Amino acid sequence: MSNMTKNEARQRRKIRIRKKISGTSERPRLVVFRSNAHMYAQVVDDMTHATLVSASTLTLSKGGEPVHCNKAGAELVGKEIARLAKEKNISRVVFDRNGYLYHGKIKAVADGAREGGLEF
Repeated sequence: MSNMTKNEARQRRKIRIRKKISGTSERPRLVVFRSNAHMYAQVVDDMTHATLVSASTLTLSKGGEPVHCNKAGAELVGKEIARLAKEKNISRVVFDRNGYLYHGKIKAVADGAREGGLEF
C-alpha cells in the first residue's frame, strides 16, 4: 500500500475528474473547495481562465452572523453561488467536486445550488 496522504489522494482524483470536465462560456464549471475552517465555491470559465462568481462561508460571515462550515453552511454557499450566477445570467453549469467524495458538505453545496436554480 502506498503512503499517500489524504490530500495527495484527493489531488489524484481531482486530475482524473478534470480530464473529463471543463467549463465553457455556455456551461461554466462550478468548483467547490473546502478547508478545515471554510467552504468555497466558484464558477469558472476554463476557456478564458476567469472566475465569474464566487461565494464562501467566509464571505457570507462578513454580513454579521458567522456561517459555519457544516452542512447548513455549505447549503447556504450553494444558494448564494446560484443567486450570484443568476445575476450574471448563468443557469447551466458542470459540477466539479474537486476530488472530494460526493456526500456530506459537498453534496449540500450541490443541493443548495440546485435549489437556487442552477442546472447540472
